[in-house]
Amino acid sequence: MQLFITATDTGVGKTHTTLQLLQIAHNFGYKVAAIKPIETGVMSSPADGSKLLRKSQDLNPNLSDITIDDIVPYQFKLPAAPFVAKKSAIIDIGYIKEKIAILQSRCDILFIEGAGGLMVPIEKDYFMIDLIKDLDAPTLLVTPSKLGCINQTLLSMEALQKRDLPFWWYVNLYEDRDEYFKITHPFYEAYFNEVPLELSSVFNSYMHAYIA
Repeated sequence: MQLFITATDTGVGKTHTTLQLLQIAHNFGYKVAAIKPIETGVMSSPADGSKLLRKSQDLNPNLSDITIDDIVPYQFKLPAAPFVAKKSAIIDIGYIKEKIAILQSRCDILFIEGAGGLMVPIEKDYFMIDLIKDLDAPTLLVTPSKLGCINQTLLSMEALQKRDLPFWWYVNLYEDRDEYFKITHPFYEAYFNEVPLELSSVFNSYMHAYIA
């Protein structure tokens, strides 16, 4: 099984969320792994990917020989969208799928962390959301708690819905936490009825959908 972790923007908490999901799934007794196919802003070793590698290996002994290049197949120095950061390099989606297949063969649940948000360009006319579509992976949309997140959340949901991509969403209460319940939560409650603030509950919904 796979779950693609995306967000409304960069810096929203995808890696933080993925690390939590690894632990939650492990606690349920599943063998887990994570991959971040593309990471930019890499000066020496991928910061996000290194965290995912350590956590995956801590939880899954099947991954003892896996390296950072397996977890982050494409690494670029410039902290920009992959299309810009890669310059003249080619990002081979087939190669990403090969790395995903290797990790998937060693775990029950593979968490795939995207770069930036859904419309971050990988190629001129190929975006992160297109990678999700190609991987045919259910998706978790991580949304922020700061002012302005309603617009970001609804636009991201609309993009997923237009492409018929199954998804869950989760509010990462990391910024303007107290203000969130005054300026954002009332709308979410009125619009969605239920607002996912607990990641374990989101994971339970995902497992129910894909085990059932």
